[in-house]
Amino acid sequence: MNTTPNFVKPCNRLRSCKTVVRTIITGAAGRMGMRLVALTQETEGLSLTGAIEMKGHPALGKDVGEVAQIGKTGILLSDDLHSCLAQSDVVIDFTVPSSCLANLDQVIKASKAMVIGTTGFSDQELTQLKAIATKIPCVFSPNMSVGINVLVNTIGKIAKTLGETYNIEVIEAHHNKKKDAPSGTALKLAEVLADGMDWNLQEVGVYARHGMTGERKTKEIGMQTIRAGDIVGDHTILFGGPGERIEITHRAHTRDTFAHGALRAAEWIVQQPAGLYSMGNVLGLE
Repeated sequence: MNTTPNFVKPCNRLRSCKTVVRTIITGAAGRMGMRLVALTQETEGLSLTGAIEMKGHPALGKDVGEVAQIGKTGILLSDDLHSCLAQSDVVIDFTVPSSCLANLDQVIKASKAMVIGTTGFSDQELTQLKAIATKIPCVFSPNMSVGINVLVNTIGKIAKTLGETYNIEVIEAHHNKKKDAPSGTALKLAEVLADGMDWNLQEVGVYARHGMTGERKTKEIGMQTIRAGDIVGDHTILFGGPGERIEITHRAHTRDTFAHGALRAAEWIVQQPAGLYSMGNVLGLE
């Protein structure tokens, strides 16, 4: 089953330089959320108008700037997204699938735009997201970095050119607090590689090897997962062929890489018609 969202073609209208995009961050007390809060405050053209966390979070009611260690912002951390939506243009969501889908439902009812960087969706959850996200302008990408999205735009062609004589492996490494595996980015890379080969990832993906596995099949994409320390995010695509191998690696040195991409998407999406878009659309790659 191909879980790649059905994206639409973007509108090319330019945003006026005088427009201020009013932005809500959900998951605002998380690792990504805190960086989004900080960078939103630093980004001309964006204004932080809401910061949301789950019910019962110990930081609720505190100034989100103090939570993010950037000083007071005047925005208190809340668990009520609905109350913030009227004073916003776009919601940026880096939470968990269940929370993201609940937030998406509220954003749709309020007819606002949304940027989704949440990962770990099941096939059923992803189907649900794709079915309803087209009702509003929405960017959905498992990785918001420019570099990764350039890779997404090229590796399928590389795989097709090399052909089946080159074995394909995807190796990803993240910090020891990451909950989903393989990463959403690794799965996206594998999907693109499979598409390039005219394969179905559900049939050719191999997610673990142990014991007497026998010889590696030609029609196979291996997925290797590493969880250690505070690794922000490393992804390597390995093509192993006769007498040579090609390795393409992307390393994120800081979460700001993803945050900057999400903010770029937020500025872009508010000028688009309703539909589900990719980060490739935002960057003009698709």
